[in-house]
Amino acid sequence: MYAKTSYLFKRSIHYLVMRGIQADDDLKSMFVGTVMRKIKSRTWKKQRYFRLQEDCMTIWYKSKKAGNTHSTFSVGDVEAVREGHQSEVLLSIADEFPPDRCFTLVFRGRRGNLDLVAESAGEAQSWIKGIRKLIDNLENMGQREKLDQWICDWFKKADKNRDGQMNFKEVQDLLKMMNVDMNEHHALRLFTTADKSQSGTLEDDEFVLFYKMLTQREDVLRVFQEYSGDGQKLTLQDLKDFLREEQLREDGVQQYALKLIERYEPSDTARMLQVMTFDGFLMYLTSPEGSIFNPTMVELYQDMTQPLCHYFISSSHNTYLLEDQIRGHSSVEGYIRALKRGCRCVEVDCWDGPNEEPIVYHGHTFTSKIFFKDVVTVLGNYAFKASQYPVILSIENHCSVEQQKVMAQHLTQILGDKLLKTPLHGKFPIGLPSPEDLKGKILLKGKKIGGLEDSMNGVVDDSLMGEVSDEEETAEFNDDHHRNDSIRHRVKKSKQSLSKELSDCVVYCKSVHFSSFKHSQIHSKFYEISSFTESKARKHIREAGAEFVLHNARQLSRVYPSGLRTDSSNFNPQDMWNAGCQIVALNFQTAGVEMDLNDGLFCQNGHCGYVLKPAFMRNIDERFDPENPQNGGYKPLSLSIQVISGQQLPKVNIKEGSIIDPLVRVEIHGVPLDQAKQETRYIDNNGFNPVWYDTLQFTIHVPELALVRFVVEDYDKTSKNDFVGQFTLPFTCIQPGYRHIHLLSKDGTSIPPSSLFVHVRITKLT
Repeated sequence: MYAKTSYLFKRSIHYLVMRGIQADDDLKSMFVGTVMRKIKSRTWKKQRYFRLQEDCMTIWYKSKKAGNTHSTFSVGDVEAVREGHQSEVLLSIADEFPPDRCFTLVFRGRRGNLDLVAESAGEAQSWIKGIRKLIDNLENMGQREKLDQWICDWFKKADKNRDGQMNFKEVQDLLKMMNVDMNEHHALRLFTTADKSQSGTLEDDEFVLFYKMLTQREDVLRVFQEYSGDGQKLTLQDLKDFLREEQLREDGVQQYALKLIERYEPSDTARMLQVMTFDGFLMYLTSPEGSIFNPTMVELYQDMTQPLCHYFISSSHNTYLLEDQIRGHSSVEGYIRALKRGCRCVEVDCWDGPNEEPIVYHGHTFTSKIFFKDVVTVLGNYAFKASQYPVILSIENHCSVEQQKVMAQHLTQILGDKLLKTPLHGKFPIGLPSPEDLKGKILLKGKKIGGLEDSMNGVVDDSLMGEVSDEEETAEFNDDHHRNDSIRHRVKKSKQSLSKELSDCVVYCKSVHFSSFKHSQIHSKFYEISSFTESKARKHIREAGAEFVLHNARQLSRVYPSGLRTDSSNFNPQDMWNAGCQIVALNFQTAGVEMDLNDGLFCQNGHCGYVLKPAFMRNIDERFDPENPQNGGYKPLSLSIQVISGQQLPKVNIKEGSIIDPLVRVEIHGVPLDQAKQETRYIDNNGFNPVWYDTLQFTIHVPELALVRFVVEDYDKTSKNDFVGQFTLPFTCIQPGYRHIHLLSKDGTSIPPSSLFVHVRITKLT
């Protein structure tokens, strides 16, 4: 696994790239460097010198004036490169710079974009194509190359004087950077052992040897030796025994064992003999197949032909906001980010704008404004990049009839056939269509004149007066019983005319006021949808949980954050999923446990934004009450998690010399009966390879609704613990046995090679 010098340094990513495209003018141009304008607004346009560094992983840039100060970013942090005027900032200067000189770097997570203008179209193309090649190269890297790259990165960070060698002082500094608290004597012993040339410095393969000694996985070696007959290798039978007894593999074990040897064993000889060495065993355990997340459930695996109301749907609230609800920045970027994360229900808050152009912003606040037509254009461009399944556009409509007609015109002209304007197959439906039926379609959720039957029979007047629907801002504050003077002027019922053109765009998602579950059962149509504030939804769950579940088996419900959450914080979506609510709208711009749960639920089933609800929530003949699930005769399960070790946990405190004291908390999110959390002890001063061997036990009553969240924190006895990393997944997607958990940052982006090593057992409780 730990390659020789020739592999690590001669074939590091730099040399891999250079050897493959030695004559590539784009990369050569990037190595030389280019002066480009960094654009932040119409008035902020400054020249910067950009250059690709030798590692082919880092882009360095500095101001022409600012002395030695410079900035860098990693190619690995760039998610995509957009050509032309494909950001609001570049659109604002479109009259000044042609599109062939402009491009945007889009970063992972919640980091802002970098908008650039090159001096010529040729230079822009060099950077656009060059960065895309580097991103592709990174994405196609195997595990070994990624590890080699990671070792190279550390070597580069530690080699302060850039002489290609590391003295003992540089090694000591490196250990602190890597979160390792090691006494000087032990560090010197490792250094001396690795210094084969006895030069007093480490270079190339000596550093690899040092790193190998540093990262020796005693925890994995212990498991390996337990199943190995001679302690050196696993025979095919040894590996089969391990897979059956520990990983609980039942079917096709021989085939699977051979596949693992072929895929992960680095030794040609071992592969030929059909055995697995320790290096191959470690490669398997750190691969997706050794992950806690069952790889077959990462792909699309669920039945997508059920009615729309039988799915949980990834949903965003006030999608246009990038920050808070009062002064935050409105941007089409919010829609791009949400859609690329697999979100399938986005929201627009529409108001009358200048020159008969409707605008989108959070009404009665100081948030900035964007044009409705720009939102629709982005929706047309990005709706189906992450998933082919339908997108619901939830309209909160405050516009005059005239501007509603403009909205309808934009929707029809810009979206074309993507916009669903009539029931499928031109027939009156008897129930909601499925995500499969609606692939590639955008559905409008909003108020509608009359019913679907009236539209199809052509018996609708040109306009109709109707009350403001429950999901609008005017209702939010009523629902939260807030009587503050500053907002009292908004808490009033109002009437609003609705344009026939906009009404006709609504087919399967007609917004209606919710009266009661009894009223809905008798009078509601399958195509009607009600919206609830979080507080109203909680009240219904407490008072009539089983009725809410049945209501959601027949039609769609949307739950959205309280209007008092002006900081764009989120409520716990799990409470709403427990009642079968499909559209649980969250502020995607706000990181935290709530978005971790949302990402955790929707990371299964191909990240398509739709997750099939459990059978007992889809069947109208069943009576499931999330507050009292034991009444349904469900058989509880026991979940046992032994937290064994952690690997290369990131530093959270940039203060020099600070090293984390990590602990692991495992949280169960599900029905109230299943909510639980337990922690390991904390390990003093070791974020590099802490070892716990602590076992945590849980009882799960409704496994189909449970999410399991692993959180690593830096223990602090005097203040709140600092967040280090987390990973959340559905209980039903857990693979038993010895598994690695690859941690994510607060933003939900990966932080390789940070991981936890655990042993998982799930058993039936008798």
